Amino acid sequence: MKKRKGIILAGGSATRLYPLTLAISKQMMPVYDKPMIYYPLSVLMEAQMQEILLISTPRDIATFQALLGDGRKWGMKFFYKVQEKPNGLAEAFTIGEEFIGQDSVAMILGDNMFYGEHLREVLKRANERQEEATIFGYLVKNPSAYGVVEIDKDGNALSIEEKPQQPKSNYAVPGLYFYPSGVSQIAKTIKPSARGELEITDINEFYRKQGKLKVEKLGRGMTWFDTGTHDALLETASFVQTIQKRQRLQISCPEEIAYENKWITKEELLQLAMPFMKTEYGRYLKELAEDKLGG
Repeated sequence: MKKRKGIILAGGSATRLYPLTLAISKQMMPVYDKPMIYYPLSVLMEAQMQEILLISTPRDIATFQALLGDGRKWGMKFFYKVQEKPNGLAEAFTIGEEFIGQDSVAMILGDNMFYGEHLREVLKRANERQEEATIFGYLVKNPSAYGVVEIDKDGNALSIEEKPQQPKSNYAVPGLYFYPSGVSQIAKTIKPSARGELEITDINEFYRKQGKLKVEKLGRGMTWFDTGTHDALLETASFVQTIQKRQRLQISCPEEIAYENKWITKEELLQLAMPFMKTEYGRYLKELAEDKLGG
């Protein structure tokens, strides 16, 4: 199967998190013991994507470069581009056109976190669709607060509505999207919406009208957080803390995923652990390399 490239969109002004984000990117905020950006990055890594483009604001791009580097330490390649203004999610595919080239691509929003035992299986199914687009459906109690997708019995999207008053389903659409090659050309044809943004919904609608928009349901046992508010940020951190303390296993640990994917060796993992040995995170990496976790 041809490798898919990944994009993380970590832009925006994050005004809902003011004053936290007055001087720093939302995606650099701590979520328990890791920067927020590690969580969406880990999802793309779980989906076997080794080439990642990170798109952020002119102010914040250098901070991400300082944190993540060129990706070599994790057996990956990272690239960086600036989104001058928050012109909408779909603009990521025109900004990233050269990076994407002729490949298929997945994009995740920099403030989204996914967790669950069956996550890899769901991502694998999405990854295998080279000619169709895939979005995800997450069951919520208050669908009117989200983009909502209506799904038929074969997993096709019947309709997508943004924050509908009368939702046709209880499945919200999280910020993770898989597209075939050619999505950049489709993004170029999109016109700004009433709020002046290039909407990802318009790209999804294009594929839906062609009968090429599949939906993977994130069912029982799967967790999705959008960390865009103070309460959500705290809830996500508490969730991560609870799981990690009880199971003694890390959530969204790039070093661990790189090691499991065989992108780095045991010796390289030990080297990565060394600077962190005063923390539980570093000791975890060392135990992982020495096969002492019993996971």
